[in-house]
Amino acid sequence: MSKRTAAKYKIDRRMGENIWGRPKSPFNKRNYGPGQHGQRRKGKLSDFGIQLRSKQKLKGYYGDLTEKQFRRTFSEAERLKGDTGENLIGLLERRLDAVVYRAKFAITMFASRQFINHGHILVNGKRVNIPSYRLKEEDVVEIRNKSKQLLVVDDAINNNERDAPDFLEVDYENLTAKFVRVPKLDEVPYPTRMEPNLVVEYYSKN
Repeated sequence: MSKRTAAKYKIDRRMGENIWGRPKSPFNKRNYGPGQHGQRRKGKLSDFGIQLRSKQKLKGYYGDLTEKQFRRTFSEAERLKGDTGENLIGLLERRLDAVVYRAKFAITMFASRQFINHGHILVNGKRVNIPSYRLKEEDVVEIRNKSKQLLVVDDAINNNERDAPDFLEVDYENLTAKFVRVPKLDEVPYPTRMEPNLVVEYYSKN
């Protein structure tokens, strides 16, 4: 489990965007960086700065992954056939915490990770408590019976901020979600623009 060292909403303000699209984000009212120097006018970012920001934004979106975790995922994406940026997104979306979040079984990516860590999730009938567990097509994720009545589950499912994407088949009556296929970049419902091609450029130079 990666340790989150910054509050999730500070990530929004650090990135200069409401990256999860949440109405509660303080970035909606304070659209400048955190800390006493956050309101200082920033100069134009260099190409390196733009690439770094793209990497940090993507890394932050998936629960503020550690650099080691993110770099390992990128290295796997490089080894796969096809476009490295698309492969990177596909690998990130196959993470169990991402699927639980996408299925609306948890209200945030961070809540999804905690929910999995606490043993509330089954994959193909077996309990899995590793948020980074990678799903395969046709795998079925479900909330275990003892956890289906939890208030946090009901709150997440009834939240109307977002909908489950087409690459999942979600059954809210039985609280199951089938991972139908690995999505392409344009199928992933990011509230802000993600640019994995710039992440590829960043790592190719560093």
